[in-house]
Amino acid sequence: MALKRRLKAGSMKMPLWVKRERDLEEDEDDDEVSMRYRRYEPEDRRSRHCPYLDTINRSVLDFDFEKLCSISLSHINVYACLVCGKYFQGRGLKSHAYIHSVQFSHHVFLNLHTLKFYCLPDNYEIIDSSLEDITYVLKPTFTKQQITNLDKQAKLSRAYDGTTYLPGIVGLNNIKANDYANAVLQALSNVPPLRNYFLEEENYRTIKRPPGDIMFLLVQRFGELMRKLWNPRNFKAHVSPHEMLQAVVLCSKKTFQITKQGDGVDFLSWFLNALNLALGGTKRKKKTIVTDVFQGSMRIFTKKLPHPDLPAEEKEHLMHNEEYQETMVESTFMYLTLDLPTAPLYKDEKEQLIIPQVPLFSILAKFNGIAEKEYKTYKENFLKRFQLTKLPPYLIFCIKRFTKNNFFVEKNPTIVNFPITNVDLREYLSEEAQNVHKHTTYDLVANIVHDGKPNEGAYRIHVLHHGTGKWYELQDLQVTDILPQMITLSEAYIQIWKRREDDETNQLGA
Repeated sequence: MALKRRLKAGSMKMPLWVKRERDLEEDEDDDEVSMRYRRYEPEDRRSRHCPYLDTINRSVLDFDFEKLCSISLSHINVYACLVCGKYFQGRGLKSHAYIHSVQFSHHVFLNLHTLKFYCLPDNYEIIDSSLEDITYVLKPTFTKQQITNLDKQAKLSRAYDGTTYLPGIVGLNNIKANDYANAVLQALSNVPPLRNYFLEEENYRTIKRPPGDIMFLLVQRFGELMRKLWNPRNFKAHVSPHEMLQAVVLCSKKTFQITKQGDGVDFLSWFLNALNLALGGTKRKKKTIVTDVFQGSMRIFTKKLPHPDLPAEEKEHLMHNEEYQETMVESTFMYLTLDLPTAPLYKDEKEQLIIPQVPLFSILAKFNGIAEKEYKTYKENFLKRFQLTKLPPYLIFCIKRFTKNNFFVEKNPTIVNFPITNVDLREYLSEEAQNVHKHTTYDLVANIVHDGKPNEGAYRIHVLHHGTGKWYELQDLQVTDILPQMITLSEAYIQIWKRREDDETNQLGA
C-alpha cells in the first residue's frame, strides 16, 4: 500500500507488476482488460495455444438461447463456458466468469460478441484453428457461391452426436406452445429468394432505422434463425427459435407468445407486414424483399345492398341510387384467403360424421371476377367480387378454417383436394393482366396443417427440399419424409406456391 501511495504521488516509476495488479482491480470491461494485457504481455502470453482445450464439451454447447449471464441476467460482456455450456458476465478478477473458472476449474471461455476465446483465470486469448467449428455454430456465414448451390445439393450433414440431417430440413423446438410460429417460420425458410436474402447479413446490416426502433430486432433475429436452419455444420440436428420468438413477443407487444397457442394465419400476416416495415418498406411505394416475393394485386368490386327488411319496391328504387352502384378499388395482398363451404353434418351408417371435400379450384373461384359473395357489417350488407391483376413469384393461400363469434371458435374440417403441381391461375387474372403475365403456373413448396380442436390443436408442416426433390413432414423436433400423395389428405391451412419461370421443368416430387 505504501508503494502504491508513493507511486500515485509521482515519486517512483510504476513497475509492470503493479500496473497489472491495479488494472485488474479497477477494470472488468473485456476490451479494456484485453488492451491492458497487451501493453505488458508478450505475444505468446496473450495469444497462444491452451493446455485445457481437451476439456471443451461440444455436446453441451447451445447458442440458440438468449445471450444472458446465468447469474446477473445481463446482456453485457457475456461469455460461454465451453466446459459446461453456461453463460457468465465479464472476465475480470471479480467477474462471474472468473469466479466460475476458479470455483469449478473450468478454463476455456468464448466471448459471445467478439467470438474470441480466453483461458481463465490466467486471462489470455487462445488462438487455435481447432476452435473454428464452435465460432461457426455460434455465427454461421454463407458465401454467395454456397447460397447459389443450396438448392442443388442433396448431401446429408452430420451433427456432433452422429445424427444426420438435411440443412434447411431441421426441427424447431416447441418451447411450450409456439408450434404455430414454428410452422410459419419453417415455411418461410424454404422460400429460396427470401432465405437467400437473409443468409447474407450484408443485405440488411446497413439499413438505417430511427433510434430506439425495436422492430429491426425482428430482421436481425430472423436472419440469425435462417443461418442456423441452413447451417451444414451444426452440433445438433435441430434448432431452438428462442431468440427469434423473444423478438416476436417484444415487437408484437405480447400479441404472440411462446406460452400460449396462437393462430398461424394471424401470425403470418403480422410477421410479413412487420418484417416489411422493419426493412423500410411501405404499403404502396417502397418495396422490400418481402413485397418482391409475396405481394400481388387485385381489383375489389363492392356493391352496397339495401336493408333486407325494406319493402321490395323501396329496395328496387334504392338500387338505382349512386350510393348503391358498384365501385372498384385496386388493392395489394400478401396472401389470398380461400373460403370453405359450410360443412354439412352428414353421418354414415355407423353414425360417424362424414368429412366433406372440396376441390381447390372451387374455392379459388372467389377470385374469377364473377363470383359474388355477401359480406355483412354491423349496419350494412355488401356484395363483393374479386379479380387478380398481378401474381407474385410466391403465392400464399390461407384456407379459412376458423369462424369466430362472441362465444366460441368453430373449425371447418373440410378437406381441400389440390394437386401438388401445375396449378394454372391464368383464368383468375383480368384480361389485360393475362397479356402481361407470361407465367401463371404454380407448384406447391410448403403446406401447413392444423390438427385437432381450434384452441387445443397442433401444427405441422410439409416442405419440399429442392435439392432432393423429396417432401418432408416437420412437427416440432420430429422430421420424417412423406409421399406427396399423403399431403393432400391433411387439413391444409396455409400453403405457399412457387411460380414457374421460363422453361422450368417439373421436378417437385409429384
